[in-house]
Amino acid sequence: MTKEPTGFARELRQRETYAEKLLWKSLRGGRLDGLKFRRQHPVGRYFADFACESARLIIELDGGVHDQDDTHRNDHVRQQEIEALAWFVLRFRNEQVTGALDTVLNAIRVQARMAGAVNPHPPVA
Repeated sequence: MTKEPTGFARELRQRETYAEKLLWKSLRGGRLDGLKFRRQHPVGRYFADFACESARLIIELDGGVHDQDDTHRNDHVRQQEIEALAWFVLRFRNEQVTGALDTVLNAIRVQARMAGAVNPHPPVA
């Protein structure tokens, strides 16, 4: 028996990692350049850790389990399927989020700008 999507997404949010909590604090409520992100957002047959629809941008956080060959292969297939749905996927290690959050946020910001979702403020004269 498969779980209904909303319940499964809720369960995933309740089991979030420290890195996910930390990143979510910086993304929620449009805190990063006004971009609206959702946690555990359904995309195709998958749930993205974080998704910004306006930038068609998905953020995936990878812990140690993603180093295993089977998981790495599954991640690759998953990413290809998501990208085939016209999304761009950025992957970060949990350690990158906990150790260099500003660098992670800047990479997200740069990708969102390339997608045209962020309009930087004009210079003040």
